[in-house]
Amino acid sequence: MKLEFVRELVASEKTKIVLLVLDGLGGLPRVAGGLTELETAHTPNLDDLAARGICGLHQPVGFGITPGSGPSHLALFGYDPFEYQVGRGVLSALGIGFELRPLDVAARGNFSLVDEQGLIVDRRAGRIPSAKNEELCALLRRIDLPGVELWVETVKEYRLLLVLRGEGLSPEVEDTDPQAVGVRPLEPVANAPQAKETARLVGQFLDRAGAILVDHHPANMVLLRGFSSRPRWPSFQDVFGLKAAAIASYPMYRGVAQLVGMEALETGPTLRDRFDTLRARWEDYDFFFLHVKRIDSAGEDGDFERKVGLIEEVDGLLPDLLDMRPDVLLVTGDHSTPARLRSHSWHPVPTILWSEHCRPDGVDRFGERACIGGGLGPRIPATELMPLAVANALRLSKFGA
Repeated sequence: MKLEFVRELVASEKTKIVLLVLDGLGGLPRVAGGLTELETAHTPNLDDLAARGICGLHQPVGFGITPGSGPSHLALFGYDPFEYQVGRGVLSALGIGFELRPLDVAARGNFSLVDEQGLIVDRRAGRIPSAKNEELCALLRRIDLPGVELWVETVKEYRLLLVLRGEGLSPEVEDTDPQAVGVRPLEPVANAPQAKETARLVGQFLDRAGAILVDHHPANMVLLRGFSSRPRWPSFQDVFGLKAAAIASYPMYRGVAQLVGMEALETGPTLRDRFDTLRARWEDYDFFFLHVKRIDSAGEDGDFERKVGLIEEVDGLLPDLLDMRPDVLLVTGDHSTPARLRSHSWHPVPTILWSEHCRPDGVDRFGERACIGGGLGPRIPATELMPLAVANALRLSKFGA
């Protein structure tokens, strides 16, 4: 649905919407004929919510398309990810509060481990702690590139931010992260003539970074992706008429929320902290995006049991959220991250939409098999969920005479 069309229908109401995103929620059976992570988890509270709400599976981006976290979250916020595209560099910069200027070029980086032949052994450097990341970023800030200013900033754990500022820069540069092990990092290649100088500067940075980090284990190389500059988009509040807040601890998700005009609230590192922040700021906003990251991390690590346990942890806290009496509660993931695949996947994602005005569909269990028969359908586009949530909050007026 076009944002311009939704904007024309928005009505004023004092109702509250919560979007609870269990990052990487969707999964696959560990063995043929078995249960997915969500189906394995003991989730009495989510099951009860499913029985009282309307369920389905949402398609984050498109059939067969494996989405990154940026486009999949934008889709959940109602923004068509094919029309509104941005690289992870911008999201990382906004997420840590970096003052990104319109012509800056930003890239998301991973500290990684390569062997003596230069082949990637670990793309995430053993998930080094943020304190070690800060030490390494301090070393990389010594790099001087002619004609540009350079920033190297810690994001979280193994993630870092690279920003270039200067005349004539372009974000049209290919990723150097092949997103695979056993291969060499890619060369930074310009996708357009105006990006050749930027690609050359990035190559110089990576050569010098490799020389500085050569004796550091398990983080002796930097992989870069998501070269981008900050776009100008319609704000979430302007489109949906909702004063919106994001409660997320990982910078990338804070960044994507800020990109559409949400306020990123300060919160602690634990799931309990995020629910406490929601309660403390409940009266200040109409819409809350509440993000749970570690489910996705467990999937990427191939840890089926840990993913199950983290889903159960969310289920245990759900009564606290319901006690705040939201008018609409939307529970889903941004994409699937099956532990069996150790990566994001193209599979549609289980979804519950609850409000006093929804039409229950007979689904009484929150899981992939159950949701495929729900009233939202087996493949609802993720971009349609926000208009449905706003309608259930009685915030959309009638279309036409």
